[in-house]
Amino acid sequence: MKSFRFKQFEIHQSSHVFRVGTDGVLLGAFASVQNASKVLEIGTGTGLITLMLAQRNPQTDFLGIDINEEAANLTKINFDHSCFRLRLKNILHDFKTFNTDMRFDLIVSNPPYFEESNSDKDKLARQTIELNFKELISGASRLLSDNGIFSVIIPVESGDAFVEIAKDNGLILNKKINIKGIESSKEKRLILEFSMFETILQVIDFVIEKSPRQYSDQYLELTKEFHVFGK
Repeated sequence: MKSFRFKQFEIHQSSHVFRVGTDGVLLGAFASVQNASKVLEIGTGTGLITLMLAQRNPQTDFLGIDINEEAANLTKINFDHSCFRLRLKNILHDFKTFNTDMRFDLIVSNPPYFEESNSDKDKLARQTIELNFKELISGASRLLSDNGIFSVIIPVESGDAFVEIAKDNGLILNKKINIKGIESSKEKRLILEFSMFETILQVIDFVIEKSPRQYSDQYLELTKEFHVFGK
């Protein structure tokens, strides 16, 4: 499968692992990595999100975890071929049984959310069979540092339930990014950021395309340091 080239790194892809997609790009560009020294990505896939975050913060160390052996291998290839490789580590492991004394200043995930699929890669990467929201949130809350941030991208219809589960685990919503695919459409995704401390909720409205196949100024500005194309 053809690789996907960004300005500072290249993503090798596989037909058995979810390819580079807009959700991952958005989370990699938006997640609050500025003040993080240790970052965990849950479900690395190709390693895209971690590589974007590594570009954004050159002082940060990263750990990626994935239950899919092919995804973990692909992540390692992409990490090893990047200029950030000395700061990147990934492991093959089930997050549900992941134990460490480390605490992370940022935990990111593009988590599973499709209930049914006939595809093997979908079953691992996009179903709640392997890791449901409760398991993801409780695990993340346990591994966050005192001032840590948990950042996810999920379908808009899952937002209220996700926020409630987070509350039950001591996490407070700090930022909400409402994402539309096209300007005239309904919101389809949310980026949500949580911490263990209360602050003023920041709400951002974001549009990917102003019309079909025409990226918005917002998207071009957000991704100008990553995508080969620009304004």
